[in-house]
Amino acid sequence: MSAKPKVAFFEFTSCEGCQLTVVDSLQDHPELLDAVEIVQFREAISEKGEDYAIAFIEGSCSRPSDEPKLQAIRQQAAIVVALGACAHLGGINAIRNRMPLQEVREYVYGDRAEWFETYEPRPIKDVIKVDAVIPGCPIDRREFIKAVTHLLQGRMPFIPDQPLCMECKLKENICVYTRGKVCLGPITLAGCDAICPTYGDGCEGCRGLIANPNIEAMRQVMHEHGLTDEAIDAKLSMFLTNQIMALEEAG
Repeated sequence: MSAKPKVAFFEFTSCEGCQLTVVDSLQDHPELLDAVEIVQFREAISEKGEDYAIAFIEGSCSRPSDEPKLQAIRQQAAIVVALGACAHLGGINAIRNRMPLQEVREYVYGDRAEWFETYEPRPIKDVIKVDAVIPGCPIDRREFIKAVTHLLQGRMPFIPDQPLCMECKLKENICVYTRGKVCLGPITLAGCDAICPTYGDGCEGCRGLIANPNIEAMRQVMHEHGLTDEAIDAKLSMFLTNQIMALEEAG
């Protein structure tokens, strides 16, 4: 009889909401707790083991000292999974990447700006190889359970590359644009069951961009619905700063 896979959870710059979602998910799926051995998970256990095969990482890399820690995790783990928007995209932390770092440091820390170690927040994949991603802010409970099930079956979690609008259509939602709101659904990855539009709010893009997003068309739609350039930039910057900046740099 083979030993249970050993799993560890780690957090970097984040609110740890995705790990709380994991705890919540496992309460409804105790069978998964019987199938794995959790050796590190600060939100749930006090024990700390360094022998693990699967590492779930929440949070963005926002300090130079984060890099050796991430590299040590990568060296130990056979599989590394980026857990949530911060690990996947840089998250809300990356909003400040639109501004000069020193200005941000001085704005936040004042005359103590040099006391605190920081640099431009980045997704985990910019530092180490990531094998799989569970997107969202926070992650979707069902998607996490499905991902773990796939890993236990020797398969990698799969994130379909389709826009959120497809899920809205399947749910027969009324488009929030017809209600005078703005939504990033046309350029955002589906997979959350369109939870925000279903409850009457526009998508904020927390799952990241589809493979070939038409950003200019998205901007034009938002212009037509009354948003200024500044408001559009703010909308796109909530979760998508690093991805949008990468597209801009690519031309």
